[in-house]
Amino acid sequence: MSALGDSLILGTGPAAVQLAVLLRRQLSIRVGIAGRSSPRSRLFFAALAQGDGALVADVQNAAHRELGGTCMLDAWHEGYDRIEGEWPTLVLAVTADAYVPVLEQLPPSVLKAARCLVLVSPTFGSGSLVGQLLQRLQPAARPEVVSFSTYLGDTRWPDGRPGSRAVTTGVKRKVFIGSSCGRSSAVMEELQGACARSGIAMEALESPLAAETRNISLYVHPPLFMNEFALEAVFSLESDRVQTYVYKLYPEGPITPSLIRDMRSCWLEISAIVQAIGLRPINLLRFMTEECYPVRPQSLSSEELERFPELDAVHQQYLLYIRYASLLIDPFSEPDGQGRYFDFSAVPIRSLAVNDEGRWEVPRMPKEDYYRTAILQGIARRLGVPTPTIDRLLGLYESRLAQARAQLAAQALSEAFYPGGHEAELELIVRGLPDRSRLFFDPISGASAPIQEEEIH
Repeated sequence: MSALGDSLILGTGPAAVQLAVLLRRQLSIRVGIAGRSSPRSRLFFAALAQGDGALVADVQNAAHRELGGTCMLDAWHEGYDRIEGEWPTLVLAVTADAYVPVLEQLPPSVLKAARCLVLVSPTFGSGSLVGQLLQRLQPAARPEVVSFSTYLGDTRWPDGRPGSRAVTTGVKRKVFIGSSCGRSSAVMEELQGACARSGIAMEALESPLAAETRNISLYVHPPLFMNEFALEAVFSLESDRVQTYVYKLYPEGPITPSLIRDMRSCWLEISAIVQAIGLRPINLLRFMTEECYPVRPQSLSSEELERFPELDAVHQQYLLYIRYASLLIDPFSEPDGQGRYFDFSAVPIRSLAVNDEGRWEVPRMPKEDYYRTAILQGIARRLGVPTPTIDRLLGLYESRLAQARAQLAAQALSEAFYPGGHEAELELIVRGLPDRSRLFFDPISGASAPIQEEEIH
């Protein structure tokens, strides 16, 4: 008998298609999908109806063929409030900032029947947030919460339009996972097995929060996107602007020695937050190289990777710069006849665009990165941990949002243009953190003090 049991995937993006195929193929369980009703999701549900619930997951690389395949959904629901039946496992395949609104829309009967919630793309504190939210929505329920460190790869719509077919173009070398039931979780063990059979290494950690600290985007996306160069590209309304790229060196991209200094500072500030809640910080350079994208040892030696945390600041910055310079091309690709390697760093910085609802929208990067970083900042303030670099980067992003609001004042804007409003989520997150880190932050005086027992129950 499956530890997950019947699983309902919440979300209608390409990742939901890939996850449905993976779960059905590897675990032979009943699988359903539910999502909100929107112009884009209607295309997805229309394709489902036309194909009687058939989904197809393609892979770009033959090495990932175990992730490919087809499946027939057992149920699908357009509108979270229209979900029917009991689903022991809810798989949240939506962005972390959507966890609260999605769970609040579910029928009480669905939440009451859920034994486990799997967070596919959480951020720091998401497991705590979901656990505390469920205690508020269903006080008698105590479902297990499982967090991935990050989604297992890069999955997209083949032609850019939602449908019943998705393609996975890249797969993570390793994904971390943590459960509120600890390392003995049968659900976690089953997910590890399913991923292993699909060619994905999945390492179990002691808690959801421990897994959530292993998301490299937390550490590198704020400096990569919240700088003058990148924000100028993101918020540009010029149709003929010169294309720039996320991972290229200046002037093709934002990477400069100054950006690298900010990246190192962000790592140190996040490490202080991680230590404050009793977890072990990551070795940034080793994590980048061994768990994300490798470089050749001629560029970074194993000794440099191992000794990175104990090196002086300038040496650390030098090695981080070398790492990005070494990945301007894919160092393990085959060169063409002219000796050119695959242009690995040519990930375009995307600009503002009008979404399917007719509103101006901020690109996923940095919109999602702002939410993640703002949550980190809020946790740090409640723990009394200073984060001057994170504060400055967020301030720069918020300033550009304000300029964009003024520039587009007469036009419809998405919610992404109005930052903030995370206080209620932060309170739930802090209540679910380990006891040693439960602090109360007074935003008026700036003082931190231990929470009294009556304040956390």
